[in-house]
Amino acid sequence: MNGPPAGQRLDQWLWQARFFKTRGLATRLCQAGRVRVNRRPVQKAHHILRVGDVLTFPQAGSIRVVRVEALAERRGPAPEAARLYANLDG
Repeated sequence: MNGPPAGQRLDQWLWQARFFKTRGLATRLCQAGRVRVNRRPVQKAHHILRVGDVLTFPQAGSIRVVRVEALAERRGPAPEAARLYANLDG
């Protein structure tokens, strides 16, 4: 049974959605407890994300709030990455 994956690592998704330049930066942010998934602080980069999860995290001096719309298969160009999430910040 080879269907779409049920989830994806948090750090990997943040990198593939192009929120961070390197996966290492995404990993460090997660480990520092600066990312919330569905309002709960997460300190593990390997936390499994699922479609519909809401992420809150700091980026470039502001707070981002996004809903996961799709899981990433690769780190593609910006237009492809933009389809992975919906902005929820005001």
